[in-house]
Amino acid sequence: MEIKLTEFTHGGGCGCKIAPDVLNRLLTELKNTKLVPNLLIGLDNADDASVYQINESQAVVVTTDFFAPVVDDPYDFGRIAATNAFSDVYAMGGKPILALSVLGFPIDKIPEHVIKKILQGGESVCREIKVPIAGGHSIDSKEPFYGLIALGLINPKNIKANSHARAGDRLIITKPIGVGVISAALKTQTVNQKTYQKFLHLTTQLNSVGSRLAEMEGIHAMTDVTGFGLIGHLLEVCRASRLVARITLDDVPIIPEALELIKSGVMSGASSRNWRSFKDSVQLIENDKWNTILCDPQTSGGLLITTEEKHSLEIIRILRQAGCKDAKEIGYLSSGEPFVMGL
Repeated sequence: MEIKLTEFTHGGGCGCKIAPDVLNRLLTELKNTKLVPNLLIGLDNADDASVYQINESQAVVVTTDFFAPVVDDPYDFGRIAATNAFSDVYAMGGKPILALSVLGFPIDKIPEHVIKKILQGGESVCREIKVPIAGGHSIDSKEPFYGLIALGLINPKNIKANSHARAGDRLIITKPIGVGVISAALKTQTVNQKTYQKFLHLTTQLNSVGSRLAEMEGIHAMTDVTGFGLIGHLLEVCRASRLVARITLDDVPIIPEALELIKSGVMSGASSRNWRSFKDSVQLIENDKWNTILCDPQTSGGLLITTEEKHSLEIIRILRQAGCKDAKEIGYLSSGEPFVMGL
């Protein structure tokens, strides 16, 4: 009997994340970064990973990311989840060095050979970037989930934190958005093979270029666009750096098939949840047209980069050479109370 992993879940991928406004309330009293001198990056500014300095030229980047199946194929699910977990290390500018598996599944409903394929998919990503899986933890759970604890190294001077963005910086995104819409469609079997392959290519494309970008002059901040959508993660940068973002909506790269699915009525439930959390800090020229796609939760999405204007074209050239063919400048940052404007 064929096992369909998504039938065991109420949601999948980064769309499973707790709503951003709820998460913020839960973490309000836990922001204690200043109590630990060597903890360079902690909870304070919604960064992608924590960073702990161990000597003058080295710091450890630590993160964990796991979620319920976003696709039915177990090997593909493992690849997507592992790629997504390493993205947090790359978004800080780090280079991964070690991983631990995090696994849960209903042992009475999903055969062991299916679970093994999930682990093999994750291991294939680790093997590609020469990072060992050195252990992990597993539990018997009602819904399946898989991901990694990922560790990396970085020179402290190269950290690209949310709070490092500057007025005048240009905004560059490395992947098109719309993955969440396609993910929602996959649960209703309305996605053709060509669209699925495009979805799989994007969600398994590593953001490893982030390690190289961290060493470049003029790049100030990076984050990856995941469960809170482009608007949500851009707003995190704005709040951390006390800036206003102005994006040119027509310049935002969008997966064409995702737009067609939206027109037919398909959307991720997390998209409307994200919009409710962020709408008071966002102004769009046409809310009904743009809020669904701009708040669409991206599973293993691209990097969002802030850079000095004079370096923008060179960075886009480097990104496209690295395989990010849809990389584009989408707007800029300016001084002001944290806000996102879509023009």
